[in-house]
Amino acid sequence: MRFERALILALLLPLAGCITTHSDSNSLGKNIPQSSKAQQAIDAARVHTELGQHYMDNGDMQTALVKLNAALKFDPNYAPAHTVIAVLYQKINNLPEAEVHYRKAVELEPTKGDPNNNLGVFLCHTGKVAEADQYFRKAVADPFYQTPDVALTNEGVCQLQVNDVAGGEASFRDAIARNPQNGEALFQLANTLYVHNDAFRARAFIQRFDALGKPTAASLKLGYDIESHLGNPDGAQAYNKRLQSQFPDSEQARALNSSTASP
Repeated sequence: MRFERALILALLLPLAGCITTHSDSNSLGKNIPQSSKAQQAIDAARVHTELGQHYMDNGDMQTALVKLNAALKFDPNYAPAHTVIAVLYQKINNLPEAEVHYRKAVELEPTKGDPNNNLGVFLCHTGKVAEADQYFRKAVADPFYQTPDVALTNEGVCQLQVNDVAGGEASFRDAIARNPQNGEALFQLANTLYVHNDAFRARAFIQRFDALGKPTAASLKLGYDIESHLGNPDGAQAYNKRLQSQFPDSEQARALNSSTASP
């Protein structure tokens, strides 16, 4: 499902290096200002969160969970740790725990775009569409959020899940207005227009998507469908050739092969 791609969470944390420790055990921990201890706890939480992210990215969920729980022991209020452990729980299909941590991240950083977008995506994934919309709006409202177009795209996909076509189209258009290079929003808008019998306008947006130079099997199949609907067999065949050449093993290529081979 494209929504799973579209929702892509902002968790690209760099992997930290090893932590060095002092060898003087007599002085360790003595006369350390409270603020310094607090900063040490935050630093430890950050490093363990980054390690957890690393292990999760490499498929070692068990070790990742150990590292992330350690991060939260160092600092229970370290929001990135809550976000990463929420993603992990979602990956292993422990949705109740995932929701707890997504919500905690928002509680800790209530005005920030990333945690609000992440919770919105999760709520939409679990069918809580009306509530999800509130968090997408909060994400977009953050003046320092660098990718409001991503939250708007996620909102649009979520709106389509409850057949709010007008709302979805408006969200995609807003996303594109903020970032004309948002390929997901361009594809989603083209597909929405085509599905609702507006192939002419859909053509403009799939062409804009194609101009980004990152075609997918789904986008080439949509281009084929749009051109076929508009009575342009040459244009449709051009999309089909690209689909068969670039994604020969895709479901879309097989479907077109089957249909064009039929008498």
